Amino acid sequence: MLLQINRKILIYLFIFFLLGTYTNKKFLNLSFPKIESYQITGLSEVKNNQIYQDLSELQKKNIYFLNKEEISKIISSHKMIEKFYVFKIYPSNLNIVIEKTNFLAQTKKNGIDFFIGSNGNLIEAKNDEVDLPFVFGNIDIKEFLKLKKTIDDSNFSFKEIKNLYYFKSRRWDIETKDNLLIKLPIEKLETSLELIIKIQEKKDLNFFKTIDLRQNNQVILNG
Repeated sequence: MLLQINRKILIYLFIFFLLGTYTNKKFLNLSFPKIESYQITGLSEVKNNQIYQDLSELQKKNIYFLNKEEISKIISSHKMIEKFYVFKIYPSNLNIVIEKTNFLAQTKKNGIDFFIGSNGNLIEAKNDEVDLPFVFGNIDIKEFLKLKKTIDDSNFSFKEIKNLYYFKSRRWDIETKDNLLIKLPIEKLETSLELIIKIQEKKDLNFFKTIDLRQNNQVILNG
């Protein structure tokens, strides 16, 4: 008897689910308006149009049940984007506002010039002339962003840097616009940067070409 009741319950649940699914689909497709138009702003006209084309499937979607992950995946595939916001303008319009990533430095990979974005992406540089440090070596972007944050948190100015040299050991050398080469240690970068500031305050570094801070508790100045 109990087995028969369980079978009836399963049958009723199946019928309810089947009817409910059909009704929901009909409800979603017919009761709410689909997206008629969407506007994209924040980048150049060419880039905005590229993203507009990539999102063309939006016009078939219901504005109330947009798949945010799908939109995010499409927009984030454009490496120049730092972040974006999607505003629903009911009943059937969207406004997508994009923030462009900041270019922090330049580098070269496989013979191609790239910008290093604050979003951690390499963006191919095409006929862009900018005053940014050039990074030499097979860089790890995470290590570069870590160094950049450490510099920004110190009193050392990132704008003073002309070149950066990255080594496999995760160590950095900094070359300033005054042609001073600073050899940093792997650890305790914050302490080393503050030490450089103190040295600059006490000495005229125009007489030196290199500051070597690789050894603990030791500063080597070379002319």
